[in-house]
Amino acid sequence: MPEQPFVLPDFYLPHPARLNPHLERARVHSKAWAAGLDMIGVPQHGTVIWTEHDLDSHDYALLCAYTHPDAGAEELDLITDWYVWVFYFDDHFLELYKRTGDIESAHTYLDRLELFMPADGEITAKPENPVERGLADLWARTVPYRSAGWRKRFTDSTKALLDESLWELANINEGRLANPIEYVEMRRKVGGAPWSANLIEHSVHAEVPDAIAASRPMEVLRDCFADSVHLRNDLFSYQREVQDEGELSNGVLVFEEFLGLPTQRAADAVNDLITSRLHQFEHTALTEVPALFDEHHVDPAERAATFAYVKGLQDWQAGGHEWHLRSSRYMNEGALDDRPELGATGLGTSAARIFASVLKTAPQRLRAYSHTPFGEVSTPPPVEAPFPPRLSPHLESCRRRNVDWARRVGFLDGLLWDERKLRAADLPLCAAGIHPDATAARLDVTSDWLTWSTFADDYYQDVFGATRDLAAAKACNERLARFMADKPPSPLNALETALADLWPRTENRDAVRRAVESMTASWLWRLANLAQNRIPDPIDHVEMRRRTFGADLSMSLTGPRSPLAPVAADYAGLLNDLYSYRKEIRAEGELNNSVLVVRNFLDCSEERAFSVVADLAEARLAEFRHAAPADHLRDWLAGVAHWHRNAGRYTELELGHHPGLGQPTGLGTSALRISSLLPAGR
Repeated sequence: MPEQPFVLPDFYLPHPARLNPHLERARVHSKAWAAGLDMIGVPQHGTVIWTEHDLDSHDYALLCAYTHPDAGAEELDLITDWYVWVFYFDDHFLELYKRTGDIESAHTYLDRLELFMPADGEITAKPENPVERGLADLWARTVPYRSAGWRKRFTDSTKALLDESLWELANINEGRLANPIEYVEMRRKVGGAPWSANLIEHSVHAEVPDAIAASRPMEVLRDCFADSVHLRNDLFSYQREVQDEGELSNGVLVFEEFLGLPTQRAADAVNDLITSRLHQFEHTALTEVPALFDEHHVDPAERAATFAYVKGLQDWQAGGHEWHLRSSRYMNEGALDDRPELGATGLGTSAARIFASVLKTAPQRLRAYSHTPFGEVSTPPPVEAPFPPRLSPHLESCRRRNVDWARRVGFLDGLLWDERKLRAADLPLCAAGIHPDATAARLDVTSDWLTWSTFADDYYQDVFGATRDLAAAKACNERLARFMADKPPSPLNALETALADLWPRTENRDAVRRAVESMTASWLWRLANLAQNRIPDPIDHVEMRRRTFGADLSMSLTGPRSPLAPVAADYAGLLNDLYSYRKEIRAEGELNNSVLVVRNFLDCSEERAFSVVADLAEARLAEFRHAAPADHLRDWLAGVAHWHRNAGRYTELELGHHPGLGQPTGLGTSALRISSLLPAGR
């Protein structure tokens, strides 16, 4: 056996693993099921995928007994069959397509699998190999017994798990290693954890209510679960995947190459990210899910079902770890030296392990809450322009009209903005770059929307950020939504007056409404972090940054939705964090900035954090270029970057006018300004 490439790190293990009593029955059943489908010892295109020893030593029944400890005997048999199938598919696809690089045949192979996953009705296609036979059998035994909402979620996650195998294959053929953001995003799909989360609902007979299934808290729980499961698997499978199979889809390898770390340090960094995601899972379950219940009036039975599901996710995490320690599929030499025998339990043993695990990870958790705001910071280095910008010929006239409009709706009363601040921000310059072919009237609308969203961003920061009044911010969101409906109320302040003026002039209203509501909702997340003095988890920050930056809003004004929108949004958000770093951290006491997030996560210097954030932005830009799009997003990226480089919003001169840097401050001054900005009657 070759030497292990690194020592497995100390994992955060907040929950004890439990073993299902029906393990032996599931072992016997799943082995007979796999043999009946020709998964054992039967060549596929001349290659034996699994021998009997392979199946026995991988022990998927043990995985399912650990990850579904409370499932009944028949339910555990079914769940185990699903996992035998998915691992067989993975190895079948590896041998027939990944090792050969035959992407055309892989497309045909995956297209046929959809025939065995009908949303409704019976399967009519005839299966031709063990993967198809297994899927047809499992689909008929599972899907008809679940709700329409669950069936759709499970169908989507199963298709994603299958189809994204092509992404891995394409990267292998090109010798292309994903950047960290792309990797986490795609690994969720190809890794199958969202699919596992659906099976948890099935095994505990507790479906998440449709009313909240697509909400941010439930998405975060699923994503944290998925990221933790996949990154943990990457640590255990690094030796087999990277050194034997030539796989490029492995988080340790991604961290090695992107951060320039030796293998052991990269493995430790991946483990730190697992810990961060588990901390985020706990934070969301404790602070966001209960509020979600109240907001959507979830009844007691549905609350109980949701908590059963959350507990199922925790059981899977704990059980999946125990299985990785024991399965011959993975690198785990010496991992069981200090562990009890299989099936051994004991409150004292479990409690001691959990306490030690919590203690070891406490510094990482506490570091996220210990930042001192308003400290001195450095200036980030400049960033190269992604593409040459094309500017609208209507820019100068748009600038004049934008000042007139801002004055008319009440933005320039000197409480939050005045004309100097508006001209320094120069939002028409951004509009002229992201929408260079717009008519003069359309450019005015784009420019005014950018001005409104930037003013609103400052308003939330200055009013609700200073007071930590999340209830008032939520009430503000609810009122703003009413101005994008058929019968808007009378506006009470400049923010509402401007929105009331903008809405009748707006095209593509459905997309704009969704973008505005997503953006203002994300500002509540940002305010909650400020109220808790909590630096966000790095993955959660990147994904929420797309919303807080308002990328969807500006994109919806300039063209149709593109599949590459998240890639472009990440580049822009990271770029903005670099340019706004001094303003946000030094002048505003902000915590939601990528540079600060990276500093906290890597526990590194400010200079190193600048470099990592700039590299992440460049990596997302390279990913965008790799896709070679010829659409409006190229102009959008060029315009956003050109505005950051040339507008005055983030310059030292403008920062000198900021209330946090040299202007009159104090409790009385702040209270007077805030009370003047609030709607009348508050």
